[in-house]
Amino acid sequence: MKLTTKGRYAVTAMLDLALHGGQGPVTLADISARQEISLSYLEQLFSRLRRRELVDSIRGPGGGYLLSRVASDIFIADVVDAVNESLDTTRCGNKGDCQNGEKCLTHHLWSDLSDQIHQFLSQISLADLMERHEIRQVADRQNRRQVDGGSDTINTERLIDQAPA
Repeated sequence: MKLTTKGRYAVTAMLDLALHGGQGPVTLADISARQEISLSYLEQLFSRLRRRELVDSIRGPGGGYLLSRVASDIFIADVVDAVNESLDTTRCGNKGDCQNGEKCLTHHLWSDLSDQIHQFLSQISLADLMERHEIRQVADRQNRRQVDGGSDTINTERLIDQAPA
C-alpha cells in the first residue's frame, strides 16, 4: 500500500479534530502540539480538507476548525482522497503500462489489492475510530501531556523533517 505521510497525517489530524471538536473549534496549533505534526504541514492538509468540504473553518478569536458533518459520515477513504493520496499498489500508477508499455503479469493482482484497501477504508468512519478503547487511551494521554505543559517539548527534529509532499 502506498499511503504516505500526507494521508496518514491527514487521518490523524481529522481524528484529533473529531475527538476535540465537541468543545468548539479546534486550532491547528493544538492539533500540531498533540500530534507532533508541523503547523505549516497541517495548514496545507486542512486547505485541501476544506476544499473537499470535510472541515469548516471559523475565523477570529476562538476560531479554528470543526468537522463539516458528523464523524459517522466522514470515512477514512474520504480523508485520504481529499489530500490526493494514492492508495495504488501497482508500479505503474494503475495505468497498465508497467512492462514496456503493457500490463505486467501481476498488474490485476495489485490493482485489485488497491481496490480492496480503498473499499476497506471506505467502511471505517471517524466515529468508528473514536469508539475504539485504545484510541481513547492515546487521546487521554495526549490531553494530559498538553495540560501538564508537555506540549512545549515537541520533538522539533521530527517537525523539521516533515517537508510537504
